[in-house]
Amino acid sequence: MTRENLVKMKCEVCKNINYFTSRNKKTIKEKLELKKHCPKCRKHTLHKEMK
Repeated sequence: MTRENLVKMKCEVCKNINYFTSRNKKTIKEKLELKKHCPKCRKHTLHKEMK
């Protein structure tokens, strides 16, 4: 993963930054939205990409 492709994923319920992932910004223009496990909420929640 290169630094410019790295994005933070924030839980929409508790607003914690739980994951870092990469995205090709040239091919995928919209922000990522993934259902991931949040350790604080202790369940699968929607995680959205943030700046």
